[in-house]
Amino acid sequence: MSEEKTSWLSRLRSGLSKSTKRVTESITSLFTKKKLDQETLNDLEDALIQADLGVGVAARLVEKLGKERFGKEVTDEEVRAAFADDIAEILQPVAMPLVLDAGRRPHVVLVVGVNGSGKTTTIAKMANLHKREGRKVMLAAGDTFRAAAVEQLKIWGDRAGVPVISRDTGADAAGLAFEALERAKAEGCDVLLIDTAGRLHNKTNLMDELAKIVRVIRKLDPEAPHSCLLVLDATTGQNAHAQVETFKALSPVDALVVTKLDGSAKGGVLVALAEKFKLPVVAIGVGEGIDDLRPFEARAFARGLMGLPA
Repeated sequence: MSEEKTSWLSRLRSGLSKSTKRVTESITSLFTKKKLDQETLNDLEDALIQADLGVGVAARLVEKLGKERFGKEVTDEEVRAAFADDIAEILQPVAMPLVLDAGRRPHVVLVVGVNGSGKTTTIAKMANLHKREGRKVMLAAGDTFRAAAVEQLKIWGDRAGVPVISRDTGADAAGLAFEALERAKAEGCDVLLIDTAGRLHNKTNLMDELAKIVRVIRKLDPEAPHSCLLVLDATTGQNAHAQVETFKALSPVDALVVTKLDGSAKGGVLVALAEKFKLPVVAIGVGEGIDDLRPFEARAFARGLMGLPA
């Protein structure tokens, strides 16, 4: 295994440590008994729900464990390994990297999410990732309502060596997106990443703004945006479900990015989201550094969550 891969897996394990501790301590504490009985299965189900894996996932994991091991002697390690295998099975269909269409120049990625979800830093990290892979990248600072978001994106853009198209605070976000797409086309960019506002307290304004951005960029490219990523903050736990539902109604969301897994004991919510929405999870974030966003790997995540070596 390459040094970089090993380093990322150790960062992932470290980043998931709070979530891992929450779920594995509950499981370990239940195994003072040797045989798997109904009471223990019920307690296991409660532990999984409390670790934000969701009611559906918890029921599925416990039912399968019960079918295979009921009445038999079982250790907490065996339970965690069985759960990790089943979680990886749930996650595998959604662990899909963002595939860029080489025939589109640029491939337009609209990035949505509530303020504070890590949207702006995620865009910068994605830009850095694409730049390292030899692509020509441009950013559009479309969260024109927050001067801090524009400044933050410019700082990250400078760090990654990627141009950022911006306007004054309060400028029309759709007009900015149109200008950015024009320039990205003219300059032969491979990827255009568009930041957007995330003011959920006034859904009507946000819906109008996102719809307008899509409408306006389609004047230049009828199929844009080619990807629409929703950035979710893992620390919000079950609230992430409501965010997916809201943004799916407001915009053409077709994939997720989950951030701040290192700051949360609620990393299990990613499994619940995968089971419920079946949306691709194209990347996860486990830190603040520009390299701390990587493609999502089902098995590594599942085993890390259960405190097992990858």
